[in-house]
Amino acid sequence: MSKISDEKIELKVAKNANYGTGKRKSSIARVWVFPGKGLFLINRYNSTFYLKRGILNDSVMKPLRLLNIEGKYNVFVTVSGGGLTGQAGACQLGLTRALMEMNGEFRKPLKEAGLVTRDARVKERKKYGRKKARKGYQFRKR
Repeated sequence: MSKISDEKIELKVAKNANYGTGKRKSSIARVWVFPGKGLFLINRYNSTFYLKRGILNDSVMKPLRLLNIEGKYNVFVTVSGGGLTGQAGACQLGLTRALMEMNGEFRKPLKEAGLVTRDARVKERKKYGRKKARKGYQFRKR
């Protein structure tokens, strides 16, 4: 893996790459997985630098660690929209889908770990006559 830095790294996507799309809240991640030395780039930055928090980096790497293939594949991610947590969730789902496309036998352990299902929770819209989605204005009797 490359050192933790803020420098952008150019990486060409190989022709034998497997692709997966992940979504979470308003984030969309496009993930390519191909054989390599274990490089993990998100928007051309090292994943540890881009995600900043260790727990987010661990959640993104979870599918690779679960299958014991962490250093065998390069992962190239382009993610947009939302915040860091939503982007990390989208990257995780995209990586899971790309790995399942690569090898169908990976589906069972990933499904048992709960990584195949998309998290459908999104922010509820604000309603008229209310301060937020559900919070009303303070009632005053007198």
